[in-house]
Amino acid sequence: MVEGIGKYGMVASLKVGDGKKVIGIRADFDGLPIPEDNDLPYKSTNKGQSHLCGHDGHTSMVLGAAKYLAETQKFNGTVRFFFQPGEETMQGSPAMIADGLFERFPVDAIYAMHNIPGLEFGKFYFREGQTMSAVDNWEIELTGKGSHGSMTELGIDPLVCGSSLVMALQTIVSRNVSPWKQTVVNVGAFQSGNAGNVVPQTAILKLSIRNMDNDVRKIVLDKIRTITKSQAEAFNCNYEIREGIPGTVLVNTPENTKWAANVTAETFGEDRVERNANAMMSSEDFAFMLEKCPGSYVMVGNGDGFMVHHPQYVFNQDLLPIGAAYWVALVEAYLK
Repeated sequence: MVEGIGKYGMVASLKVGDGKKVIGIRADFDGLPIPEDNDLPYKSTNKGQSHLCGHDGHTSMVLGAAKYLAETQKFNGTVRFFFQPGEETMQGSPAMIADGLFERFPVDAIYAMHNIPGLEFGKFYFREGQTMSAVDNWEIELTGKGSHGSMTELGIDPLVCGSSLVMALQTIVSRNVSPWKQTVVNVGAFQSGNAGNVVPQTAILKLSIRNMDNDVRKIVLDKIRTITKSQAEAFNCNYEIREGIPGTVLVNTPENTKWAANVTAETFGEDRVERNANAMMSSEDFAFMLEKCPGSYVMVGNGDGFMVHHPQYVFNQDLLPIGAAYWVALVEAYLK
């Protein structure tokens, strides 16, 4: 086990025999800044922080597979287990890559999995090509001139400017992007002022921007920059756009996806495999790994229940042996 890759990442390698092939399995393990509203024996003990996306389950499945593979050793070659932090912030995968992940721990291909509530329990959902959107998390700060609320003419109101900006941003998708393209521009937070008798000094907008096409993504981001500039100028405000880590579309390698689906069908039965699943507008920083290495990302049904990131979401523990069996099947099939 090598620790500290990209600060908090870890890689464990298991080699059996003299085989030259190498397969990679990635598990995420970070949590979320959300209070958990569940009464469970394993409920989070850290106030305001919890595993409400099932990443603890993902890591457990990979650890279960690693234990079985180490004990049985029914393969010939090397399997690398990539334990990645920071998926929720889109920072973990790029940090590990920048720290020489694939140069230090080369693999022929890499695979990952995520549970999805609402999908049939224990069924695997594969998709070739564009599978999940690129996400860009931006913050826009508008700066005006504070004043007393009874003398608004003496101030420059960034709250009013921000309100106009929120509405103007909604025209990007409706008037600049083809309905055949999948794009979301969401303003999820608007923070300005804390008293009714004050013209605030600043307003902060937090955006989540998602695109399924990298060319459209460039158009959308440029539009946000242009509209922000024009709105700020119209209301005499200064502005700053703080752009997060640039997003990228998660693109599954067709050949690897076909192969993984075939192995899954042989292992669990064809009725447990969906080979042409719908694309999702959610995002995954595993996309950055797939830009550097061929591989595939599969969804597994978590059954009925609250969606991930909901305070009452629960990872279905009955998935643990299923997920572990999936990883074992892939490793033993590839490293025959």
